[in-house]
Amino acid sequence: MSKDSSEGILYIVSVPIGNLADITARAKSILSEVDIIACEDTRVTGKLLSKLSIEDKPALRSYRDENELALADSIVGMIKGGHKIALVSDAGTPAISDPGFRLIKACRKEGVPVTALPGACALVNALALSGLPTDAFLFAGFLPPKRSARERFLKENAEQNHTLVVYESCHRIEKFLEDIISVLGSDRVISICREMTKMHESVLTGSAESVQKKLLSGSKKGEFVVCIAKQSFNI
Repeated sequence: MSKDSSEGILYIVSVPIGNLADITARAKSILSEVDIIACEDTRVTGKLLSKLSIEDKPALRSYRDENELALADSIVGMIKGGHKIALVSDAGTPAISDPGFRLIKACRKEGVPVTALPGACALVNALALSGLPTDAFLFAGFLPPKRSARERFLKENAEQNHTLVVYESCHRIEKFLEDIISVLGSDRVISICREMTKMHESVLTGSAESVQKKLLSGSKKGEFVVCIAKQSFNI
């Protein structure tokens, strides 16, 4: 597709969650062809483009949670004017616990062309690695920082017949494990994935108590994906 085509479009582009080799050939091609890339952090995306050896870099526009609502309409206007725009996150798939929902909604409302380039997504990768049931799951993204809210979520979903998938930061992972054991019990089967696709990738699967012990003795750097099995599941 040529840059000088007059038809504007929004590309939702998945980028690697760690290992750069996971970028798709199509994603690299589109990132080199668009006029503008709307991204969470222009520095992060700029480094990605350099690593991908994209020399004729498109313009980068900061598109974050803080300014998403204000910028969505203006980006739609640019697409209507014929611009090809790529939406990317710092890692993974846009709009999955990352900015993008409001822009995509605005494009749909205005009849603006939108297409998605599938690729890396931390929650899917973690489910595949976990060894927990994947036939039905509930993705809850990042839970609220307050312990009472996390405990309420766990209580409400304690007897659900599906796997729960949650993102958690290194700052709260220990406390979240304490919440799981307190609300769901020490025998509840869970899986915690960290640094997926990177050199120090780790996957801990077992009872909440056994996983907690292993986690406390290892590194807690990076982002975590926590999968919680349904009550009746055993390993």
